[in-house]
Amino acid sequence: MPTKAPSSSNGPAAERMRCYRKRQRQGLQYVRILLHVTDIDALIHMGLLKDNQRTDVDALQAAVLGLVYRTNGA
Repeated sequence: MPTKAPSSSNGPAAERMRCYRKRQRQGLQYVRILLHVTDIDALIHMGLLKDNQRTDVDALQAAVLGLVYRTNGA
């Protein structure tokens, strides 16, 4: 019984490459940063993050982007 070879275009590596190329076309760069608890406290103090969101990755991303946009004047 012949078995099909897995299609390499459907694997996780292919998906990462597609995402990478899409971001590149859009002029985006993926950046990972470490935030110290005091940095998170500062985001809360600035009103960019709520206290109950300090462990929410999406909320942290939005808060950091808000800070970048505020600093950038956008």
